[in-house]
Amino acid sequence: MTVPGDTAVLDDPVAASLHGHHAHLARRLGGAVTYVPDVATFSAVAAGPDAAAWADLAGLLGGGAFADLFSCPVLPPPDWPEVFVLEGRQMIWTGDDHPGALDAAPDAGIAELGAEHVPGMLALVERTRPGPFRPRTRELGTYLGVQDGDALVAMAGERLRPPGWTEISAVCTAPEARGRGHAVRLIRALVTRILARGERPFLHVAEANTGAIALYERLGFTTRRQVTFRGFRTP
Repeated sequence: MTVPGDTAVLDDPVAASLHGHHAHLARRLGGAVTYVPDVATFSAVAAGPDAAAWADLAGLLGGGAFADLFSCPVLPPPDWPEVFVLEGRQMIWTGDDHPGALDAAPDAGIAELGAEHVPGMLALVERTRPGPFRPRTRELGTYLGVQDGDALVAMAGERLRPPGWTEISAVCTAPEARGRGHAVRLIRALVTRILARGERPFLHVAEANTGAIALYERLGFTTRRQVTFRGFRTP
């Protein structure tokens, strides 16, 4: 396939999502925007932010609050204490253009997760720590899962939605269910759905997670760029 030319929106995918597909899940103040607290922690500021934009974000979040800037290309003022820094990479889909070629039965044993599954989703996240996940995170897009009896043992879903793209996120499997191919089938099922609606999949992964990077490469993802994830505390 040909990699789509409009990858610039992926340079600041949080801002592109909050001002676009996820505008209904956003809170805004001046030059700052963030997700509704129960949905996600991510925030963004206007391009080329000045002191006023950072003051807007502090006002939006409150004093001494956590400001998750994800891979924001700019840094806040020096009086914002750093909470964490994590090196990672952004990967984009460069695999097969035809969803049906991914798997003869990509949805076998896979179910779409609804509001009734939230307790199980939160319990699985607590056990596996795939990244930020909140009670309303599933409202960002489609989440798919694999059940073993009454227990949710694997899931993956859609998170950021910059124009023309959908991020695959929250890929996780309970320890007792690993080695059964659940993650592969879930990712393939999501890729199929994303491509079918004319968008492209992308994802983010920690640089230290070499096993996940190798898996994503085998499935058809290619590294677009290195990123640094950062969180701060508002003054």
